[in-house]
Amino acid sequence: MKLVFATNNANKIKEVQALLPTSIEIISLDSIGCFEDIPETADTIEGNAIQKANYVTKKYGYDCFADDTGLEVEALNGEPGVYSARYAGAQRNADDNMNLLLANLQNQSNRNAQFKTVIALNLNGKQHLFTGIAGGKITLEKIGNQGFGYDPIFQPDGYSETFAQLSIEQKGQISHRGKATQQLITFLELLT
Repeated sequence: MKLVFATNNANKIKEVQALLPTSIEIISLDSIGCFEDIPETADTIEGNAIQKANYVTKKYGYDCFADDTGLEVEALNGEPGVYSARYAGAQRNADDNMNLLLANLQNQSNRNAQFKTVIALNLNGKQHLFTGIAGGKITLEKIGNQGFGYDPIFQPDGYSETFAQLSIEQKGQISHRGKATQQLITFLELLT
């Protein structure tokens, strides 16, 4: 089975492809001739995932899936949430985003947070949603050089390391994206 993954984020593609069985092959947006930035203007994580999947299906006619992820920090009333990628501005710079988040939490003792990923799958004219959540806390500083985004400052529950200190395989087993992707895989395997 071949499915378009509606993202231009090479890190996401690598992470999700590592989780998928060999029977499911990801097709990149480049491969279908989609080079534009797909709009992400919804006010929820679910809404953005749906918006991206629908864009590819309507404009290019492919079955596809799209994800959206947000980091929700308890002490900041769920920020950065849907704005996680552009928390510190439109430049979408991970270091700027982490620096702003750490600054906003400087005087906070509550550092509880969760990553939430929603995958929207458009397949055979129907849409299906899969949600993965990983709880944890925000560290006091950046630690580790694996992963991407907020991984260096997110320590998942039950671990002494940040996501950025875990291998892609370890992270895939416990992460928000890993959990949502596993639901997607289970669903797709029932169809084959």
